[in-house]
Amino acid sequence: MMDHLANTEINSQRIAAVENCFGASGQPLALPGRVLLGEGILTKECRKKPKPRIFFLFNDILVYGSIVINKRKYNSQHIIPLEDVTLETLPDTLQMKNRWMIKTSKKSFVVSAASLTERKEWISHLEECIKHLLTKTGRQPCTEHAAPWIPDKATDICMRCTQTKFSTLTRRHHCRKCGFVVCADCSRQRFLMPRLSPKPLRVCNLCYRQLLADKKKEAEADRRQTEPIRSAIQGYEPSSGDDSDKSDDEKAEQWPADTEFYTSEVSWSSFHS
Repeated sequence: MMDHLANTEINSQRIAAVENCFGASGQPLALPGRVLLGEGILTKECRKKPKPRIFFLFNDILVYGSIVINKRKYNSQHIIPLEDVTLETLPDTLQMKNRWMIKTSKKSFVVSAASLTERKEWISHLEECIKHLLTKTGRQPCTEHAAPWIPDKATDICMRCTQTKFSTLTRRHHCRKCGFVVCADCSRQRFLMPRLSPKPLRVCNLCYRQLLADKKKEAEADRRQTEPIRSAIQGYEPSSGDDSDKSDDEKAEQWPADTEFYTSEVSWSSFHS
């Protein structure tokens, strides 16, 4: 069906209508072989509060933006390649029902539909498009995803030190590695994560120690791989009986690997001693 619609006039008109709604602030969306499959309004869990967003599903990308005038004007356009998307259904909360998470390597966020049926339809169409695209390109599903940001109102205190209470003067910050709401003292560090940004990003102290430990391990692994080559070039023959590799440093304190904020029934505060 997607291939059948690719070069039709009606498909071109629908894509042109979406481009027109975003205006000069949006990017061109018409490409050879691209098909607009559907659209709808979903509620996106934002940092401050849930907000309605318009979503457009194409056969290769997911586009969403803010609603200025429905069916007439949208802005803040975001384009997500479907080959980078992984979906995860989530349990209902008191504030939002029919939720699921859209996970990508650069940004992950939670949306909710107006009904359970609508959620099933969205997820079904998304998974079908993702599967078709990965099969076509021969790529493997993405396994590394950015952490979703915990909404500001989820906590009144820092989720790391559990001591600092947020107020008008004490701002909330978000760790770009774990997505936790943290105070300034618990997130003074910056770390370069090229997958997310070309600039160093704010991270909490715990994630900073973990990232440093991971970086040190990677450097040590690279050193071990290049050491035999370097020795051979210099004319040395490493002795198999005199290896003196340093032992790995003790790992930084971290969450249990199988625990996720959005999927676990255990509250985050239970992991603090």
